Amino acid sequence: MPLPLGPERAETWSDGDWIVRRIPGAAATKAYRCPGCDQEIPVGTAHVVAWPAEAPGVDLRRHWHRTCWEQRLNRRPGPARRG
Repeated sequence: MPLPLGPERAETWSDGDWIVRRIPGAAATKAYRCPGCDQEIPVGTAHVVAWPAEAPGVDLRRHWHRTCWEQRLNRRPGPARRG
């Protein structure tokens, strides 16, 4: 049985309208790379998933450290990742 995720909620920021869901650590069963800091979000780490409100597909969902999500508009872009 999958663990419950936080509820989706709409957030409006200067970069648009977003749907955001908090993921509790117990439900974080996969590692992700945070687009805000380019560091790994390890398994078991609480974080947020956000996607543009006007594009509800899974392709645009990104997993962020909570602090990175909240501070993303105040940060300079990080180094470009090399493929």
